[in-house]
Amino acid sequence: MIDTHIHADSRSGEDFRDMYLSGIDSAITCSYYPYRIDAENILLNHLNRILEFDTKRAAEYGIDLKVALGIHPTNSIAKNEMIFESLHKWIEEKRIIAIGEIGLEDLTDLEIETFEKQLDIADETNSKVIIHTPRKNKLEVLKVILDIVPQHLDENQAVIDHINRDIIGEVIDKDYMLGLTVQPQKLDVAGAIDILEEFGFDRFLLNSDMSNKPSDILSVPKTIRELERLGYDGSEIEKVSHKNAEKYFMI
Repeated sequence: MIDTHIHADSRSGEDFRDMYLSGIDSAITCSYYPYRIDAENILLNHLNRILEFDTKRAAEYGIDLKVALGIHPTNSIAKNEMIFESLHKWIEEKRIIAIGEIGLEDLTDLEIETFEKQLDIADETNSKVIIHTPRKNKLEVLKVILDIVPQHLDENQAVIDHINRDIIGEVIDKDYMLGLTVQPQKLDVAGAIDILEEFGFDRFLLNSDMSNKPSDILSVPKTIRELERLGYDGSEIEKVSHKNAEKYFMI
């Protein structure tokens, strides 16, 4: 199994151990710093910590941790060229599999400028992006995201994450890959299965988005096991268990 969106820097070694024992072999960790950042070097240190330190921590417990890095909308800062230069370098060196998570939160001018710049980098480097949609004003923010992305990047290079029933109608007929975040206060196992039942398994990735906020580190295996218990076809289950992620991110 692959958990396609976590924040490994905020989780313990014991969490990695329990993930591995539950059947998770790999995870994609994304960048997000939960505190206010005013200096570019602090954010760069945080990104390097994920790349250099958290991958090793996860490996000690059996998890093959893949990395997506970028500037989360809540971490948007005016001076960011050092981060953008590093993204180019990490992509060239094949040290990250995507730019993420990026996106919009409060629709500020700085957020939008930072988002657009990272989409341009993805276009220049033929990279995938993982796009955050917020808890509040989700539909309003998503509509802005859907207006911006095609001006900078092919839709098939982007994951729109944290999809739920309220917004799926906006994206299901487009070319994005879609992330289902099974997490307290976002989407439960039954809700994720309900979406898969109606819209099929081909376009979806499963994740826990485990972070410093309320999380269920085993939500992906719980969803997979429930699909098995309910008698869904094994080849369909494998798509959201790992095959869609392997194909999309080429991992």
